[in-house]
Amino acid sequence: MIRFYAPDIESELTLPESDSNHCVRVLRHEVGDTIEVVDGKGHEFTCKLLDKHSKHTAVEIVEKRSEILPWSNNIIIAVAPTKLMDRMEWMVEKLTEIGVNRIIPILCEHSERKEIKPERLEKIAVAAMKQSLKATLPIIDSMTPINKLIEDTKEFHGQKFVAYCDDVSDKELLAKAYRPGKDVIILIGPEGDFSSAEITRLLDTGFHTISLGDCRLRTETAALVACDSIQILNQLNS
Repeated sequence: MIRFYAPDIESELTLPESDSNHCVRVLRHEVGDTIEVVDGKGHEFTCKLLDKHSKHTAVEIVEKRSEILPWSNNIIIAVAPTKLMDRMEWMVEKLTEIGVNRIIPILCEHSERKEIKPERLEKIAVAAMKQSLKATLPIIDSMTPINKLIEDTKEFHGQKFVAYCDDVSDKELLAKAYRPGKDVIILIGPEGDFSSAEITRLLDTGFHTISLGDCRLRTETAALVACDSIQILNQLNS
């Protein structure tokens, strides 16, 4: 069954405009029909249509269920947005489908893209959440300078990794470095990679450099490989 997204469903008992239009004009639901709604906070609702309207369809909640994510640890991907925004949007879609708790766009010394529109990325994440039958929407931060991220993660008690592409330093494969079931944050740099000063500061604050394999990956591909590797390792250990 197609799912609808209404973050304030319990307090407002209406679908937002985008989902209202899809419900009554595209899918042609009628008053009395039953639909499934998620709030992005881990809850799924069975609702009955009370009034069809293309901008604010009214519903009655018939049943509320908690729908926990199929992984128990916190997975955070911090990634420098790509120069081409469509690649970033594709990455957000796929990370949401694979399973991630939070996506932090980071501004680095070598970043080619300095600004993003988090609202656009959230819309893509909402669609991916519904398509992949989840009820929890990943948090998508606004653009965060890397120095602020480093400060914010000083008290992070999980594993902290940074994927780095130099050919000099020793790096362990993520698949070997990660301890399944642990909270984790993984940093993925821009097309020009992290600067040596950024890497030095990351290492000084508890991050460990890791490799994602022998092949050179695009930024968005590296983010997906990192996230999927964590999910697979968790599943193998469950």
